[in-house]
Amino acid sequence: MEDAGLPQASEPLSIPELSIPEPLTEFSTTTIDDIPEAVRESAETESKPWRTQKLLWWGVGGVGTIALVSIPLIFFFQAQSSTSSAPSNSKTASIERSASPVAPAISEPYELNDPQRSPPGEEALSSKDPALLGHFPYEEAPLEELMPIAPDGSITLRRTAAEKFLAMLEAAKADGVIITPLSGFRSVAEQEQVFFEVKAERGQNTTQRAEVSAPPGYSEHHTGYAIDVGDGYFPDTNLQPSFERTRTFQWLQQNAAFYSFEMSFPQGNAQGVNYEPWHWRYVGDRTSLETFYRAKNLNPQEEFAPSPGS
Repeated sequence: MEDAGLPQASEPLSIPELSIPEPLTEFSTTTIDDIPEAVRESAETESKPWRTQKLLWWGVGGVGTIALVSIPLIFFFQAQSSTSSAPSNSKTASIERSASPVAPAISEPYELNDPQRSPPGEEALSSKDPALLGHFPYEEAPLEELMPIAPDGSITLRRTAAEKFLAMLEAAKADGVIITPLSGFRSVAEQEQVFFEVKAERGQNTTQRAEVSAPPGYSEHHTGYAIDVGDGYFPDTNLQPSFERTRTFQWLQQNAAFYSFEMSFPQGNAQGVNYEPWHWRYVGDRTSLETFYRAKNLNPQEEFAPSPGS
């Protein structure tokens, strides 16, 4: 068979050679310096705001985080502080409650260590009171307010006291008791004679005289509310402690309060004035009551302490 058109074995095949590209051995060496300046500045400008915003958001987030953590801690420490201070307040309140029962019942605060204040119960003789030898100052009654209670007009009292005294005399007389008025209103000048001249006559020192008579300006007789009385049947007991054994004194003890009279100097009185069963005073209106009680700052819760001023 003829091998028409086929190459013969004796003829070598002709294979075309392929062209293989050489491997890439170098990278691009283009740098920022190769970028045009206008393009380079635009890229840098666009990157700066993004960094600023990023830092701002990080800052805001950090502050918020700190706030969220701090607020619970603040409340926690406040609660701990309140809890720790509660026992101290409770202790203080306990001390105040325990101290209140021993506080003296006086109108002003009393300090136990205050040398300027007298202890409770001695307010009538406190150093701040204007007392002299246990007696307190009294002003003279206005002369136009005086009314005679003796037939000769030599003994007078303030009108309100005089009217009650005369009514008391009539009531006593109806019971067979004769009350004799001995001394009523007394001026400061008259009290000077009673205090100083009698003091010299009897040889008394000042303290001794003050036990039986008030210094001038310090007598209850100045007020027109005080009166000395005696027994009409036993005049020898006038101005004597023995007056307490008369019917007149006994009647006064039982009935004087109905006419608003009270004894000024009972036995053991706070001012140290001698017992004077014959010395009585009127306390039947506001003026007389304030005259004898307010001036001495007496405590109404304590037992009555008679005022001075013979």
